[in-house]
Formats: sequence, structure tokens, C-alpha cells
Amino acid sequence: MYWFLVIVVFLLAGIKSQKPKKYQKVSVIIPAYNEEETVAKVIGVVKEVSFVDEIIVVNDGSTDNTESEALNAGAVVINHAVNKGKGEALYTGYKEAECDIIAFIDADIYNLTSGKVEAMIKPILEGKTDITKTKFSRASGRVTELTAKPLLNFFFPEISFEQPLSGQFAARKEVLKKINFEKDYGVDVGIVIDADVLGISITEVDIGAIEHDMSPLSDLNIMANEVVRTIIGRANKYGRVVMIDDIGYFIRMSIVGLSLVILGLFTIFFVKFVPLAVGVIISVVGIIIAIYYIIKVIVKSIHMFRKTPRGNLVKSFIKIHFPMIISIIVLLLMISTFIGAAHFEHGVLSIEPNSRNLIIYADNSPSDNSISVRGPYTIDAAIENESNIIRMPSDAMMTLGIGLNDTIKIDDRNYIINETRPGEPDILRLPINAKNELNVETGDIIQNSRLNEIFSGSTISHAHYLDNNTTIYEKFTVSDRYYNSTSFEVFINNESVMYSTGMFKENSTYDIAIGGEYITSVMVPENKSLTYQNNSIDIEFMDTNSTSIKQYNSNGNFLNFYFNN
Repeated sequence: MYWFLVIVVFLLAGIKSQKPKKYQKVSVIIPAYNEEETVAKVIGVVKEVSFVDEIIVVNDGSTDNTESEALNAGAVVINHAVNKGKGEALYTGYKEAECDIIAFIDADIYNLTSGKVEAMIKPILEGKTDITKTKFSRASGRVTELTAKPLLNFFFPEISFEQPLSGQFAARKEVLKKINFEKDYGVDVGIVIDADVLGISITEVDIGAIEHDMSPLSDLNIMANEVVRTIIGRANKYGRVVMIDDIGYFIRMSIVGLSLVILGLFTIFFVKFVPLAVGVIISVVGIIIAIYYIIKVIVKSIHMFRKTPRGNLVKSFIKIHFPMIISIIVLLLMISTFIGAAHFEHGVLSIEPNSRNLIIYADNSPSDNSISVRGPYTIDAAIENESNIIRMPSDAMMTLGIGLNDTIKIDDRNYIINETRPGEPDILRLPINAKNELNVETGDIIQNSRLNEIFSGSTISHAHYLDNNTTIYEKFTVSDRYYNSTSFEVFINNESVMYSTGMFKENSTYDIAIGGEYITSVMVPENKSLTYQNNSIDIEFMDTNSTSIKQYNSNGNFLNFYFNN
């Protein structure tokens, strides 16, 4: 019995929680002015749509048989004694309609289908949007392309519908209460603008091709005037004229001021032939102009936000302010760079900005990256118990032509090259003896272009690890500048395994070792071939008009081969 009662309670709770879906009634408003030939057919198509509850034809002062045709077709007819305009006709129908959803359809569409009507209304019935407007292909559209779109793009750039003057649309009646109906042909674009500014969701629905009567040029002229009046009126009402005119001018002047500040700072730090005082004056003038007009922009913007209802103003606002925002970001990045390069010691503030180096290889470089941005590097102390290890950023290794686990000899002391620690991509950690010999201190900032100067005279044993368990050690000394160099390529068993570039003395001999033992010498630029344990080794030199900081020594092993097998 107990379990039976529990089951009954759960069933009753489930039934109670399943609220019946509220039925939404749909009205279709058809404005008509002398449309006796097509109005009955349009009504007949609308009646085919199962969820349409009411059809109202607003006879806008017609002088033909539009009223009788509409009545005979089964529609409710509301008459205007005189022609008041499309907007007035739509408003009359909207006020008389008693349904939850209202669709507005022209009375002169020759090829209207029930599918087109359903496409307009279903997104609202399904709760996907509050308003739908249609887009379709047709022969006309001159007012849209030549008048509406250019003005909307200027004053309301966030509105990007393909056909803002579609003529056919649907909406929830409750949201139409917030919209001001224009009396004439401006009603379509007025609804679109109001919905956008008020934040009402509006969706453009493609209903395919429709066939209208082509309007004569005189009617298009009237339509264009009414559309222009509506857009300009809305732009003035919602503060868009102020945004484009006053705020636009203030933004341009703000950018001028910000640009002067950037120019002044750049002159102070990077242009030697311009006196310091000139750079300071430019910066100060720029600061005054920028602050004055940015305040103007803020004040006007606040005024506009207060004047304009909530909605999609932010999209247009960002688009208008975007150039100023970018200028501010550039200036802030520049100032942050200078702040990061500031040092205060013994009552002296020193700002020494250091830039990264853009590296572009114009020749056949052995580097994996033909273009990269490197440095600057900050000198720091070695980690405890790493007195024989140098932690070097990967960009610095590329510049010096070395790699992980290579050996670098500085004043008769050997150090192993290791990678930087996580979070320290540009930190160069040196043991105290290495710092003393290289004449650098903790906190020094070294540009990438100065690395070869700092490490000049250091001897490096660089390892080339091959897939066939063979390692080739290349030994060279770092030069303080770039010189014209000779390239060479190493082949083992006719397979290219190594390519490098460095400085050789012409007609000098360079030693080759295997397993650390001297085997033979090679006289550059003559090629060399030898055999070791069934392995053929060929070294070919070539002139590639390249430059390098590597300097090979004629005393000591130039190349050292290790065969693990």
C-alpha cells in the first residue's frame, strides 16, 4: 500500500509540472490600395496556413473593388475613407488585431505561397525571435540599394540586413507596442531601426522570389523621400547624428593628440638628431590635446547613452570609437615598454628601452626559422649547484649557432648549455665566473644583435645528432661580427647529414677526428673523402655568399665523428 501511494504522488506531481503550452493566435494584416486584381488571391493563400486565426484587410481609401474582393474572399475589412499611407494602414490593422502574433503582407504579391507565409511566422511561434523580416529576390530594390543601405550603414552600421525595406514582416504584438509606426513607406525601415536600438531580437528570413508590380519612378521618388526622412529622424532621435558628427570630430582630434604623444616618445628615445626638448614639447602638446578631446568624447558618449534606449548601440559605438581605442592601446603598450625598462638607483631614474630583434635570413641559412623575433635577454644568476651550466633561451642559441647539451669554453672553463626554466623565456642565467669573463652583471639587458659581441672568443662544441646513431661535433669560435663565410655539407654513405656555414682561412688545413682521435686534415676549399668502418664520409665545400659569426680554428678538431655502432 505504501509503495502504491508513493507512485500516485509522483504521477500527480509530474502531471502538475507539465504545463500546457499556451496557444498563440496569429493575425495577418494586409494593407491594400486599389488591389482588386490580387487581394483575393493573397487572402486565399493566407487561409491555407493552418495556424492563422484572423485575416484583416485594411482598405486604404481604394477607389476600385478592393473592399468587395476582400470581403468575398473571407477577410475582415477595415476601411479608410481616404488614402492615408502604408504605415497608417499597418497601424490600423495592428490596433484592431486581437492575436498574439501579427504578420504584415502586401496585397499585390502575385506568387505568394503558404510556404512563404509560414516561413515568416514560424520562427516567432517557435520562440526563436520577436520579429521576422523577409528577404527575397525581385527585379526592383532601387530605393533599398541607393538610399536605405547607404544611410543605414552611415548612421546605424550594426544593421546589416540584405533587404531592410522588405515590406513583409511579422512580430509579437507586445513588442510592437514599443515601436513608433511611421504613416508612410518609412514604416518598414522605422520598425527595423527601432527594434535594433531597443534590443528587440529581429531575424531576416529568406522566402525566395516574389513578384510585385514595378513602381513608377514618381512613386519611387516619394518612397525614397519617406525612407530618408525616417532614417534621418531616427538617427537624430537616437543620437546617431551626434555620434557621427560631434563625437566623430572629437575622436579624430583625440587620435591626433595620441599620435603626437607617440611621436614625441619615439623621438625622445629613438631619434638622435632631434633635440630632446623638441620631443618633450611634442609629447606635452599631444597629452594636452588627447586629454581634452578624450574628455569631450566621454561626456558626449555618456549623454548619448542616457538619451538612447538600451539595445545594440554598443556595436555602432565600438565601430565609431575603434580607431581611438587602437591608438590608446598602442600608446599604453609603448608606455609599458618604457616602464619595464626603468631603473631607479641612488636617486637616479634611468629608462633604457630595449627592443627585440627581427631576424630575416636572406641566404641559405642552416637555421630552421628563416624569420623570427628574438630577445632582448636579461642576465641573471645561475641556479644553485649549477656552476658549470649556462641556461640560455632558444632564440639566443639560434643566434650563436649552438644547441642543448653543447659545450662552451669561456676563458679555459667549460660550461654545458641547458634550456631556460619555465616562465623565463628571455632569461640568460650565467655562473659568476662566466659573468666576470663576459663582463656582464645580473640585471643587464642584452639585445640579440650583441650576443656575438658578448660571447666573442668563446669556443663552442656543437653536436649534430643523427638518426643512425651517429653524432658529429662541430667546433668553432664565436666572432664579434659577421664575416663572409664558406658553407660545407657532410655526407655519410652518400646521404646528406649536416650543413653548416663559417669562416675558414683559405689554403689552411683543418683537423678531422673520429671518436676523439685525429684521423686526417682537410685543406679548405678542397673537398675531402675518407672511409671508417665501412662508412664513407664526404665533406664538400661551396661558396654561397653567406655570412656567419662562426670562426673555425686550424688548431684543434674542426669536426669530430662518433659512431655508436
